[in-house]
Amino acid sequence: MNWKRWAGLVTILLVGFGAYRIWLLSEAALMPSTEEEIESVRAVSAAQDEEAFFRPENQSLDPQPTNPLNNVYFGDLHIHTNISSDAYLFGNRLDMDTAYRFAKGETGATLRTGEYVEISRPLDFAALTDHAETFGRRPACESPDASDAARAACDKLEVPSLIGFLQLRQRAQERPPVRPMEVFNDNPKLERSYAAATWQQVQDAANRYYEPGRFTTFAAYEYSPAMPDRGKNHRNIFFRGNDVPMYAVSSFDAISEIELWQQLEATCTIECQFLTIPHNMNKTWGLAFAGETIDGVAYAEEDWKLRERNEPLVEMFQIKGSSECSMMFGAGDEECGFEQFLPPCAKGQETSCLPTTSMARDGLRIGLELEDEIGVNPLEFGMVGSTDTHNSNPGDTEEWDYRGATSFASSPAARRMSPDNVTGIRNNNPGGLAAVWAPENTREALFDAMKRKEVYATSGTRIVLRMFAGFELPADIAETVDLNAAYEQGTPMGGRLNAISAGGNAVSLFVWATQDPISAPIARIQIVKGWIENGESREAVYDVACGGSALNPTTAKCAPNGATVDLSDCSWDTTVGASDLKATWTDPDFDSAEDAFYYARVVQNPTCRWTTYDSLRLGLAPLADSHTTVSEMAWGSPVWVKTKP
Repeated sequence: MNWKRWAGLVTILLVGFGAYRIWLLSEAALMPSTEEEIESVRAVSAAQDEEAFFRPENQSLDPQPTNPLNNVYFGDLHIHTNISSDAYLFGNRLDMDTAYRFAKGETGATLRTGEYVEISRPLDFAALTDHAETFGRRPACESPDASDAARAACDKLEVPSLIGFLQLRQRAQERPPVRPMEVFNDNPKLERSYAAATWQQVQDAANRYYEPGRFTTFAAYEYSPAMPDRGKNHRNIFFRGNDVPMYAVSSFDAISEIELWQQLEATCTIECQFLTIPHNMNKTWGLAFAGETIDGVAYAEEDWKLRERNEPLVEMFQIKGSSECSMMFGAGDEECGFEQFLPPCAKGQETSCLPTTSMARDGLRIGLELEDEIGVNPLEFGMVGSTDTHNSNPGDTEEWDYRGATSFASSPAARRMSPDNVTGIRNNNPGGLAAVWAPENTREALFDAMKRKEVYATSGTRIVLRMFAGFELPADIAETVDLNAAYEQGTPMGGRLNAISAGGNAVSLFVWATQDPISAPIARIQIVKGWIENGESREAVYDVACGGSALNPTTAKCAPNGATVDLSDCSWDTTVGASDLKATWTDPDFDSAEDAFYYARVVQNPTCRWTTYDSLRLGLAPLADSHTTVSEMAWGSPVWVKTKP
């Protein structure tokens, strides 16, 4: 260890020794509660060296004019503020106004731990998705009618505590779930009024910051039933406009997702339109695509059709890892190991692992099989990314700015990097972004694009990705980039082709990717194919364009381009890779009698992972239990080729 590293470590220990015991505590321990303890944590944050690495300058964002061929808009559809009781218990006191101003790039924010966060560029859209299960709790706590028992429960909410969070989850996990507002449990009407008031505040904040053409907001919330071992079968709900139900349907109203969709359809009437997006399929313990509810009830055919009507997208990437695919189930696809949060299940293991029905690619294959059985594909979904931040900092996905997602539970850097940390923080990542192709930046245009699935996910950078599929795409479309022809003679990501119209042609895909201007060049574009052959699901991955290396025609793989990262300051290689890649690819094994899906995946050159930036902040060598670099990615929504109309 050199002098600089020793000096950094000594400074942190001397300045923040009072906090040292805090960030080495176990998962069930209390977080700092007194002002003295909080100040000691802030002192640790202040000792970090924020100039120890390279980072690009932040950029402004100019509104894009209306475009009938669609613009790409980047946003975050999964954000928690101090309204969510778990965020509040972790120490977050930043409100909805702060979150919206942050998303618009108007301000950064200082966490209660003392770490400062800021977005590299404004977002085009954002949706605050606080947990509906705790809507109304804080207003209820401020009520003069609260009992002594209720006030005692409310006082616990004020103290940052992982124990309090786990207790809150345990009560919600009971059957039926125990509502959190103890003072009003015997008065459902009064309890509902407090929750409805919070729901109205959510709508009011969204309307306050909505600027059509510049920045779009949605009335939204999260439906969050509790599961064993902190599992999640959660969904975010979004509304197209101001016509919304009187209350936010929570897991206290609807125990399963089937009941959620039923109640939303019953209460979202007249001009009201909604869609739901599940997240963290990787933590559903297999429920994501297994065809059964949280209570083990099997889906009936009408339940699958209910899902098909209301759930066009999945959140495939976020802070708690990738839900694309698993190395174990990925047919040798090495990219399936990207930012995995959990291992595959061992024999007999049911939780804290990845079963075969937890990942998006498995769901897409199951959807092909279901369509043969029930006549519709309820898992014909598009893919987006988002953050799931609990720090009120939407879209803060740059590796260098990651400060954890849960205030005192994952901040400051010394806590995140402690060798004794047992909370799994280092398996987390800064989260992803949702990219939407729409003619203009309005609620209606973005919502309609999400419904038709012309969207894609990124792991946090702003890679631009387009894909079109067709049987008669112009052969030179990769050279002409004729988007009119692409739309007229093909279908964009999220669309469907009928193999009956193939006319003897194989399906062709036009793919176009552009690098994020403040991140590393692109290494390659891939096509992922899944299909049904002789009644069995199959998959394959093809490299179709290479940045800075050659494509081996025999293996259909790009040779490594040799891009490097300077780990001493995290500057990345700009000498290899591509700023822009285009390709037309025709499926060499196309069979018009086989149902199939295709989606594009973009792999970027490596840059430093957030754990390396934290090592530089602290003047320490990178930890052995984390990757030093990460190759950011983008995943397009599929196109489906069907053998039946």
